[in-house]
Amino acid sequence: MPRPIRLLLAFLIACLLPLMGLSRAALWAAPAAAPPAPATGRPSYVPLESQPFHGQLLELQQQWIDAPLNQVVGDSPRATLLNFYVVMAQVNRDIARIEAKAAATPGLFWSSAVQNELALIHSYFQEAVKALDVSEIPQSIRADFADEYALKLKVILDYVFSHSRKPFEIPDAAGMKALNEGRVNPSASWTIPGTSITLSEDITREGRERGFTFTTSTVAQIPGLYDEIGNQVASIGDASTLLTPEIYHTFSLHPGYILAPKWYLMIPERFRMGVLELQWGQQTLFQILSGLLALMAFVAVQFRLLSALLATYRMGDGIERDRLTSVQIWQLDNIAWHRVLLAVVSLPLTRLLESFVDQYIGVTGTPLLVLTYMFYTIYFSWAGLFSFFLMEALGRSFSEWISIVRGKRNALQLSRVSNLVMPVCRVLGAIIGISLMYRLLILLGLPGSTVLAFSAVPGLAIGLGASKLLGNLFAGLSIQTDRPLRVGEFCRIGANLGYVTKIGLRSLELQTHESRITIPNSVVDEETIVNYSLRSGLAPDQVLHVFELHLPVPADLTPDQLDDLLYYSRLFLFELQGLSAAQVFLDQATQDGELLLRCCGQIHAPSWTDYLTLREAALLRLRQLLDQVLRSRMVIGVAYNTSPELLQRIPDLIAGLFEAEPLAAFRACRLMAISDFSYDFTYDYRSSQPTYAAFKDEVARLNRALLALFAAEGIEIPYPTQAEIQLDG
Repeated sequence: MPRPIRLLLAFLIACLLPLMGLSRAALWAAPAAAPPAPATGRPSYVPLESQPFHGQLLELQQQWIDAPLNQVVGDSPRATLLNFYVVMAQVNRDIARIEAKAAATPGLFWSSAVQNELALIHSYFQEAVKALDVSEIPQSIRADFADEYALKLKVILDYVFSHSRKPFEIPDAAGMKALNEGRVNPSASWTIPGTSITLSEDITREGRERGFTFTTSTVAQIPGLYDEIGNQVASIGDASTLLTPEIYHTFSLHPGYILAPKWYLMIPERFRMGVLELQWGQQTLFQILSGLLALMAFVAVQFRLLSALLATYRMGDGIERDRLTSVQIWQLDNIAWHRVLLAVVSLPLTRLLESFVDQYIGVTGTPLLVLTYMFYTIYFSWAGLFSFFLMEALGRSFSEWISIVRGKRNALQLSRVSNLVMPVCRVLGAIIGISLMYRLLILLGLPGSTVLAFSAVPGLAIGLGASKLLGNLFAGLSIQTDRPLRVGEFCRIGANLGYVTKIGLRSLELQTHESRITIPNSVVDEETIVNYSLRSGLAPDQVLHVFELHLPVPADLTPDQLDDLLYYSRLFLFELQGLSAAQVFLDQATQDGELLLRCCGQIHAPSWTDYLTLREAALLRLRQLLDQVLRSRMVIGVAYNTSPELLQRIPDLIAGLFEAEPLAAFRACRLMAISDFSYDFTYDYRSSQPTYAAFKDEVARLNRALLALFAAEGIEIPYPTQAEIQLDG
């Protein structure tokens, strides 16, 4: 067994066993007033058979035998009290009769006939339980503790009826009317003389259930009263079939609900009573061992479920934090539904274990209270998670459905729809989860005023310190409505440039080239947004971004060179893969009059890697083209002593050099200047070399051929010359 499970089991055992030794009074019950001290000497009691109402008890007993589906709650204290007393005695007598013949019938389980009889017993037992006003018992333990209190109250009434110092009457409807006529303040309640057991008319009930019931204060005192007469239960005796002093003791020792399982009763009585029913605190050895084994299995299952749930989040983080592929984003709904399945599995398991511990093992008293509270807390915690996961999974599936219906089954469209749908679904899931937590507080017995106080805390927090949160929420709604930007778009928000990866209700995530930035929606709403992305329905699976590049142009470029630069740049950008609708033009800066080569277009770059790769390739190539334009214009000087005939032939001689270079197109050669030491000829050409390195090799070949030509023609080049400098370089 893994070490975390062993530690958790040790913690549960350490917490559970001490609770079994606590006071047996219910944790929520008010302390009962101590009964008056008995008089000295041997007291004389009026037996039950001598009470004025004993004859009516016998009549009611026969009526319930003949027609067991009668009503316990009556229109007077006499009707309710005597009906309750007789029915509880009938339950005890019928259960004892069935248990007595367990060994005489074959099989390990009760037959269908016995189960039908048990269902009848259960029905009139529940009628008796209705005589108790248990409205102040927490709803989570109300049904279980109502049964326990009914059994304990029967023992208390046995003691009261058999230990009365004098006979007393129980008023009927006419008697209550007569009592109220003699009271200063008439009331619809009556208390058994010498006790705090009170019956009052419950006007909140309707129909058959309206009548006199044991009051909430009486119900609250039942555990304390039972504990105080615990040592005197034996003195009650069993002279009458109506007296059942051991009814609760038998109920608490045996597993099962009212009737113990048949296989348990077939265990040898000596072993069952001597070993299995050894009491430790309020529970038997059988109940403790069975409960611990069930809890160990439950904890192991819960540990596996939580581990699997955490594993789905590690899986989801691995997908969402990295770059999403088209396949991965369509897998997010599978992860969401996997979480729903993990959460929903725990709900029936928790209910099943709660029912097993309560109805089958038969845990009672304080341990039942603690375990019930624990199971309800676990159940509602899982229910809250289930509601959140369910809304999240529905949001994922709904987003996919919308994308498919719109005919745009692609990862980008799904991301955009999910960013709009998922925040709403998560908020709804959180609201449902919080509502379940408030419901849990009420079921655990917290007063409604306390729950309302808890409800006021979030409102107070919002009013005092969550104004920024509200501002971000409203700004997020504004962004989702106006849609100045969408997921996957390339934009600038203030000074931050990057890709929008998430738009939530509180913040926006922007992936810059160096980090992921989270910007509050209120800041986004106030900043200037520059969206470089183009929105078009022609290619919904591709986001096209505006690409713009500015390249400073040297001021000494001639108009011919500027024309060549535009020619080369357009030729390159029009053929650049990934760039469409390219535009190249010259512009003049407004400040210093510097010329700029502006290159614009549309690119598909879903990430910074794609964007920077394309930008670097374009910028590097444009720099190479600018250098190519500069080197495609050559100035060469010849000495003053060159003859006029040679000066006339120099353009033709230079033009002949280009016959050996098929990718170089000679344009012109002119005597453009007369310097201090030479005649300066300028020639230019256009090269169609595919690479920058090939162009430089071409320049080197032309320079060598030019020097060789001038040497052969006897043309002197004064020192230094641009050609020689470029050749040396």
